[in-house]
This record gives sequence, C-alpha cells and structure tokens, in this order.
Amino acid sequence: MSLLGPVASTLVGLIALWLGARWLVTAASRLARAAGIPPLIVGLTVVAFGTSAPEIVVGVEAALEGRGAIAVGNVVGSNAFNLGAILGVLAIISPFRVADTLVRRDAVAMAAATGVGIAVLVNLHVSRTEGLFLLACLVAYLAWLARSARDSDIDGVEPERSGTNRHPGVDALVLVVGLVLVGLGGRLLVQGAVELARAGGVSEWLIGVTVVAGGTSLPEAAASVVAARRAEVGIAAGNVVGSNVFNLLGVLGISAVAAPLAIDASVRSGLWWLAGLTAVSAVLLATGRRLTRLEGVALALSVAGYWVLAAG
Repeated sequence: MSLLGPVASTLVGLIALWLGARWLVTAASRLARAAGIPPLIVGLTVVAFGTSAPEIVVGVEAALEGRGAIAVGNVVGSNAFNLGAILGVLAIISPFRVADTLVRRDAVAMAAATGVGIAVLVNLHVSRTEGLFLLACLVAYLAWLARSARDSDIDGVEPERSGTNRHPGVDALVLVVGLVLVGLGGRLLVQGAVELARAGGVSEWLIGVTVVAGGTSLPEAAASVVAARRAEVGIAAGNVVGSNVFNLLGVLGISAVAAPLAIDASVRSGLWWLAGLTAVSAVLLATGRRLTRLEGVALALSVAGYWVLAAG
C-alpha cells in the first residue's frame, strides 16, 4: 500500500494540532488572566486542559472504533512524554525552580491520579462505571484546586504586557478556531498513525504510546516552551502536571464513557514504567524545589529508553 496518504494525514494533523493548540492556549490564557486567575492556576487548568484537547479527541475516536490499546497508549505515552521529553528538556535547556504549592499539592495530585489510573487499568478493562468514577475524581480535584486557589498566596496575577490589549470577543473567536483545528488535527493524526502502524506491522499499543502520544503532546510542548521563554515557570511546570492529571482522570474517563476499553497484557509494563517515572519526577521536584540539567537528562533518557525497549 502507498504510504503517501498516511504520511500526509499524519503531517497535516500535526500541523493543525500545533497551530490550533497555540491559538487555543494563547486566547484561553488571555481570557483567564483578564478574569484575574493566578498564573499557576492558569497552567493547571486552562492551559493544561486546553492542550489536552487532542488526547480527548484521539481517546474518544479510538474507543468508539474499539481500539483500546491506542486510547490507553495515548494517555500513558502522553504523560510519560510530558514528564520526560517536556519537563526534562526544559530543565536541560534552563534549570528552574518551582513553586512550593506545585510540590505540596499538585505533584501529589499527579501521583494520586497515576495510582488511581493504574488501579483502574491493571485488570485490562475500563468500564463506563469506572470512566464515570475517574471523571468524578477529576471534578473533586478541580473543586479542591479552586478552593485552595482562593485560600492560597500562590503566584499573583501578572500584569498584561503593553501592546497586547484586544477585545475579549477576538480572543473568544481565536479560541473557537483553535479548538476546531485541534479536533481536526487529532482525527487526521490518528487515521494516519493507525495506517502507518498497519503498514509497518507494529502493534497498536506501540503506535499509541509513541507516535500518537508524542503527536498529541505537541501542544503541551509548545505551551511549555512558550511559557518558559517568557520566564513563566509557573505556567510551564503547572501545564505538565495539570495535563497529566487531566489525561488520567479526564481523557481516560471520557474515553471509557464513550465506549468501554479493552486492552491486552502488554499494557502492564507501560503502566509500571509510568508509575516509576511519575514517582521519580515528584521526588525530583521536591528535592530543592528545582530541576537541574542532570535530572532533566535522566527524565529524557527514561522516556527514550522505554520507547527503544518497547519497539524491540
């Protein structure tokens, strides 16, 4: 079979994801800041959830098509990509400190979400009831986040930069266009990746945990790099942590509600790998409240190493 179609679909999907996510994140962040929401909360909610839109599209489509391995591989691979290839690379480029709140509250929430997700997935099936349970956990996390934001003295609201004022209606329109592009890009990416997997004779789990996960994580990468370049470490780190919580509770929950997920035993090694990577990341964040270049290298290599082993 010709690979031209699948390759074109994958590339167009990636471009649409990149552009759509940038517009979505920029517009959503501006609207949130205009409403007086602190930067760390913007990263943990608006930006993190906005950049997780591709995972939702991919997860639901894969679930409806009976491709549980792709749906779950997308979540597991995206979370690992966030921690290793995004947080790790950011630390390699420029070591940074994180807010105490990110360590005390949000890294703990990420670890807890990982534990809940693994407990649900370990029997190799996710029912609609379990999906609803995951969504209920997400709602509880959001309520906790909103309450702590009111009572906490975490990062204050940053002033708008000069020359960036524009009508909220314009930002709302840009946000909608970004969402449309993200949805279209996610669909094209899945179609192209699945066809490439079939042509290459590899498993759907492997294509889900690598190509699809890496592709759907591009918005998180773009958002974090842009935030880091602007010295907005609260948003960059909060985006990664918030995305991981949302992927395990929200994306996996929504996918299972759309259609129960059935997966094979090959998923278990990926689950333990993600559990270890999450635990290590939480410990590294707690150690000195910063990530060094050496620690960034360790995180990045852990992801690359698993991909090599899985492909073998």
